[in-house]
Amino acid sequence: MSDKGLIFDIKRFSINDGPGIRTTIFFKGCPLSCWWCHNPEGISGEIEEVFVTDKLDGREFRNKEHVGKYVTVEDLINEIEKERIFHETSKGGVTFSGGEPLIQHEFLLRLADECTLRGIHTCLDTSGYISTGIFRSILNRFDLFLYDIKILDDKKHMLYTGVPSAVIIDNLHILSEAGRKFIIRFPVVPGINDDSENISLMKDLIVNLDNEIRELHLLPYHGSAKSKYKKFGREFKMKNNIKPDENKLNHLKKEFEQTGYKVIIGG
Repeated sequence: MSDKGLIFDIKRFSINDGPGIRTTIFFKGCPLSCWWCHNPEGISGEIEEVFVTDKLDGREFRNKEHVGKYVTVEDLINEIEKERIFHETSKGGVTFSGGEPLIQHEFLLRLADECTLRGIHTCLDTSGYISTGIFRSILNRFDLFLYDIKILDDKKHMLYTGVPSAVIIDNLHILSEAGRKFIIRFPVVPGINDDSENISLMKDLIVNLDNEIRELHLLPYHGSAKSKYKKFGREFKMKNNIKPDENKLNHLKKEFEQTGYKVIIGG
């Protein structure tokens, strides 16, 4: 069992990562390599060294930074408790994001259980890409799941994320059959997953899920992370893609509302 977990950020007063005001903890390491990822600093499961250029009085200074740090459950509980009053008054809590938190599932579960003991609402933001055995073992350890669905076609999913989609879909069905609370999140990436075929497959998938909440969030792609890719020495593959326009998003909203889901543009 791991005594420490690797994170790369803690976002305070978050209102887009689950209900209420939340503390979002970003775990480092992800098995996916999505072309549109807006957190490339969360892909590697190692602490990374990067150089940052600062300017002062017309001069440039290059400083080395370490991205990622190892923390204990106690470290994070202490940080979470600082915002306990905001969680309680807004019916918020803690969200575990990334990267992919389930890569560090042993540490994650210890942290989640400690939050539950303290009456803190827990939410897991996940790609669902983990073995079905591990996924089944964590089902009852979180109050809410934010479940990402990107592309249904297996080959296309492999091309744009680096992994197949089958286990993600299987785990979504497992989540549904277990009667757990979850919200579907769909990143809208123009020219990659907003085509009629993928939308039709998405609608067919979600309409048959046993989903108590029946809520879907459309997350518009944006290119604000472009500078991060250079910083981390990663190829930025979204050179010709732009964010979806308002008309497209409203059209998709109406499309998904036909399934009976409440659809929100944004988190």
